[in-house]
Amino acid sequence: MHLKRTTRTLIAAAALAALASCGAPGGGHPADETTKAAHPAPAKKQNTVPGLPGMPPVLDPKDVYAADRPNKLSPVVKDFPSRVYVPNTESDTVTVIDPKTYKVIETIPVGRQPQHVVPSWDLKTLWVNNDRGNTLTPIDPRTGKAGKTVDVHDPYNLYFTPDGKYAVVMASLDRELVFRDPHTMKRMKTVPVSCYGVNHADFSTDGRYFIVSCEFSGELLKVDTAKMQVVGQQKLPFRGAMPQDVKISPDGKRFYIADMMADGMWVLDGDKFTTPTLLPTGKGAHGLYVSRDSREMYVSNRGEGTISVFDFRQNKLTKKWRLPQGGSPDMGGVSADGKVLWLSGRYDAEVYAIDTRTGEQLARIKVGSGPHGLAVYPQPGRYSLGHTGIFR
Repeated sequence: MHLKRTTRTLIAAAALAALASCGAPGGGHPADETTKAAHPAPAKKQNTVPGLPGMPPVLDPKDVYAADRPNKLSPVVKDFPSRVYVPNTESDTVTVIDPKTYKVIETIPVGRQPQHVVPSWDLKTLWVNNDRGNTLTPIDPRTGKAGKTVDVHDPYNLYFTPDGKYAVVMASLDRELVFRDPHTMKRMKTVPVSCYGVNHADFSTDGRYFIVSCEFSGELLKVDTAKMQVVGQQKLPFRGAMPQDVKISPDGKRFYIADMMADGMWVLDGDKFTTPTLLPTGKGAHGLYVSRDSREMYVSNRGEGTISVFDFRQNKLTKKWRLPQGGSPDMGGVSADGKVLWLSGRYDAEVYAIDTRTGEQLARIKVGSGPHGLAVYPQPGRYSLGHTGIFR
């Protein structure tokens, strides 16, 4: 009798060991409900993407924007006042708007020709890219106060690698991608490029590469993030192409590149980096902004005063909104709750607030001259990849 109990104990122990070594249900060793409750099978992993080392885990491999849901603010930014920061390229100022009242509450003097207001990777700082002033002006989004400028040559646009290790300056006139310390902005590595006008970018789902638009030579670059080197380059198949904003699809399978001369957006397979196809949207296609539910993307057509709405699931344009009295919708972002699209009016010294449900213009606000890459802040997300707010 004692021997039988010992044998049964050994058998049970072996079965449990076999189950443990399987690491997953269905390993050929069935267990009863009691065993399952005591040793639950591991949950199916959502993150199946081997990301760039040091990059925060991908929340959902089918949706790179999973962290950007309405009002899903990081603890870092949840107490920041909601503001719209507008860089005025010809006034050398940043206009600050209260989005609740649609009123201008402050005008901050900055350096020469501010192009974009860029949230830092850690979400704690807004960097104003003073392109011709060769400086960056930091703004504390908690207080709205500007800090001491930092010398950075030709900072047309600014991005951050997904691991937070580097800032990447798009030095358009210098024809360089400059990798810098994300806090001090000390130059770490300079990557010369052969195209003209490095401009906008976005990163692959795994963060291992990014696609860059070169607006003055009508080209695209593919850059290896870890190696910090260009691994692909191609000329767009349109005479006079002038690529602008870049955004990846929620599923990570395609990149969209707005083209203000081709009047549409290029659809690119980033992994293969083959020749993209053109989807017409409207005259002067410029900015690309994804909705908070990852279903749609708003395309600002600067040359005709419209916004096209692209449906990712249907893979087609479904709506076009026209601004009353026209306008020149350029760069911007979506409100934290996803209800308002904010865009600068580049040639009209104004900013537009647009209802994302109806396309109705909610407000038209006068700002300085040449408003460009405005930032709506704070926005949902765990970290920033730069520009006017690309969050993951």
